[in-house]
Amino acid sequence: MATYSLNINGTSHEVDVAQGTSLLWVLREHLGLTGTRYGCGIAQCGSCTIHLDGNPVRACVLQVDNVNGQQIKTIEGLSEKGDHPLQQAWITAQAPQCGYCQSGQLMQAAALLESNPNPSRDEIKSYMNGVLCRCGTYLRILEAIEIAKEQTTTTS
Repeated sequence: MATYSLNINGTSHEVDVAQGTSLLWVLREHLGLTGTRYGCGIAQCGSCTIHLDGNPVRACVLQVDNVNGQQIKTIEGLSEKGDHPLQQAWITAQAPQCGYCQSGQLMQAAALLESNPNPSRDEIKSYMNGVLCRCGTYLRILEAIEIAKEQTTTTS
């Protein structure tokens, strides 16, 4: 066992876990942050997407040893009350069906809008390409991102 200092959603956490433990399991099993989902375990589906120092990464293949001291943001850190423009747009567009991939979709979309506040439809499609939706609600997800994009560019 080793002790790791993690900054998650702006809060410092000390965790004692085995070296090589997946960050996903640390988040879910040790810290109770269950919004980040396990999908495939090989970084192919995107359900476990979080932000590491502002960049979207797949938590399932990221070992806790490699994130000590970096800024981690999970879906729980996107907003305290679920009022992030993307979360509101998700509701407006009725994006989720089963909802399993949605935290990964939201985190990927948030990273996109943070780096490019006014992406084209093709840029959105390309950026979101690595997060799979088992239910196939891609058009509603695309619509939600476009709604959030318009909301954030008109309020800026």
